[in-house]
Amino acid sequence: MGGAHRLRCASPACLLLAFLLAMPGLAAGLTRRYTFNVTMATVTRLCTTKSIPTVNGQFPGPKLTVREGDRLVITVHNHIANNVTFHWHGVRQVRSAWADGPAYITQCPMRPGQSYVYRFRVVGQRGTLWWHAHFSWLRATLYGPIVILPPRGVPYPFPKPYREVPLMLGEWFNADPEAVIKQALRTGGGPNVSDAYTFNGLPGTTYNCSSGKQSDTFRLRVRPGRTYMLRLINAALNDELFFAVANHTLTVVQADASYVKPFAATTLVISPGQTMDVLLTAATNPSSTAFAIAVAPYTNTVGTFDNTTAHAVLEYALQSPAAVRNLPPPPLPRYNDTGAVTNFSSRFRSLASARYPARVPLNVDRHFFFAVGLGADPCKSPVNGTCQAPNNTRFAASINNVSFVMPKTSLLQAHYQRRYGGVLAANFPAAPLRKFNYTGTPPNNTFVTHGTRVVPLSFNTTVEVVLQDTSIQGAESHPLHLHGYDFHVVGTGFGNYDAANDTARYNLVDPVQRNTISVPTAGWVAIRFVADNPGVWIMHCHFDVHLSWGLSMAWLVNDGPLPNQKLPPPPSDIPSCS
Repeated sequence: MGGAHRLRCASPACLLLAFLLAMPGLAAGLTRRYTFNVTMATVTRLCTTKSIPTVNGQFPGPKLTVREGDRLVITVHNHIANNVTFHWHGVRQVRSAWADGPAYITQCPMRPGQSYVYRFRVVGQRGTLWWHAHFSWLRATLYGPIVILPPRGVPYPFPKPYREVPLMLGEWFNADPEAVIKQALRTGGGPNVSDAYTFNGLPGTTYNCSSGKQSDTFRLRVRPGRTYMLRLINAALNDELFFAVANHTLTVVQADASYVKPFAATTLVISPGQTMDVLLTAATNPSSTAFAIAVAPYTNTVGTFDNTTAHAVLEYALQSPAAVRNLPPPPLPRYNDTGAVTNFSSRFRSLASARYPARVPLNVDRHFFFAVGLGADPCKSPVNGTCQAPNNTRFAASINNVSFVMPKTSLLQAHYQRRYGGVLAANFPAAPLRKFNYTGTPPNNTFVTHGTRVVPLSFNTTVEVVLQDTSIQGAESHPLHLHGYDFHVVGTGFGNYDAANDTARYNLVDPVQRNTISVPTAGWVAIRFVADNPGVWIMHCHFDVHLSWGLSMAWLVNDGPLPNQKLPPPPSDIPSCS
């Protein structure tokens, strides 16, 4: 992609790209190369020793460090018995859709023994993102952080921290996660839940067989008076998480690789897929030599969930295993405290400064209303004569009552070749075909329809989507992730969305910019983006169980008229589905 003097475009995102490419040191970013060898490795957690998929034998996987404007070249070799792909979660992938990674959306998976090189540039983003497998439930152990530093000579818009620490929050299963989801899909019921939450792969002191040693407990050593930046990432498969550090206040400065107006909080909420950079200043005269760091779930599900609390350690001086096992925990909200979640989430605002403006789309070309939630399928192929969802049905999930069917080939390849027949239908409904009281009493018929249906968009279309939770199978929040784009969160509320009244309360001045947002329990959220990145982009719930049940759809963004607005040809090494 050329310099800004050759970049002709009019959309806000494209103008931002032109501005960024004109910045000194950014247009000529470095090329950074990494190699991912996907192999099985033996690890022990909670007294369970098992073989898990890893990248380069590491769990979590290696950290990728880039500067804004750099190009990444990541060579992946698949040495395990599963198919696999990798997604660079939150990276815009401007005209590099072939590198986005979701299986059967932008590529066919790498089969055992195959390789693929992901090539893309990081433009207009800074902060923390992450990478993970995007095939079945392999991301349970195949994940790692992406640290995006500002260009050289460009400071943070906050005091530079003494140290920066990626902290990935995850889930540990004693069982094989692939076996867990296969069993759930076979029986039609909910999957078995995880056995522990983890900090950088370690379960900490609250679980059986966790001793408090450094081999099973994450410890962050700090110096009095120093400020640390925690690069938080929720890599859990199926759980939103509360996060707190006993006796310490955190300052939030970034969300999903976009700066926000700093604000202080004692308890955070972070959904699967989301990232958050927070500043922690160590006390000058601490009241203790160590403090507990805690995570616990937030959920309103009517099903089972991992209702445990995990602890890590913030230590001012080295602690014995016995000492860290007895640290008092920080107070956390109850697992279903939606009020605490709302109070925290409502505080996010874009920085909206001269250097980092909030380019909010003010005029909308196309409006969409998506009812998001669970549903049911009839009991086919019962196990022992029954299916395990309510009323002898099978669990399903949908958007506008369409449960997404994963194709057998890459949607992006089909789009590039203009061979849509038998692959996809460009008729995803812009609103539910059957309206009902979305957050009230569910309709009698909760069966979903199925299909590989997409929304076609002309290049540069300004889009508004209202994401409405439903009460079918119980109201609960859904963290929706949009590939290929950031979006502005212009409004949110509880109950059923009312365009006549709710639109007037939109924030069009400094709304937060994200790539993953939780649809509130029994509520709605409105997002806006400009479709200026050609390709096929999936939008899906980042609870993997809901993704497995079909809670996703795809946007098909057509080429623009100019050469730099068109999808390039596929790489020569892209895996084949045949």
